[in-house]
Amino acid sequence: MSNVPQVSGQELIKALVKIGFSVVRQKGSHTRLVKIKENGFKQLVTVPNHKIIRKGTLLNGVLKAINLPLEDFKKLL
Repeated sequence: MSNVPQVSGQELIKALVKIGFSVVRQKGSHTRLVKIKENGFKQLVTVPNHKIIRKGTLLNGVLKAINLPLEDFKKLL
């Protein structure tokens, strides 16, 4: 398995904005982002706005939910 980069919540949000996500709302330390797909469906993802995102949260909670491979994510950083 490739090395998983340590990123903050803000870095993760900036990377997701680059691929078409936009911030919808923030409640506490969690930020919700949405991307409208070509077929009209909304793709939602919640990002914890922490200093360091845990590797499991990054891989399973965010990248897996939006079907973004780790190598593609690394290129966005």
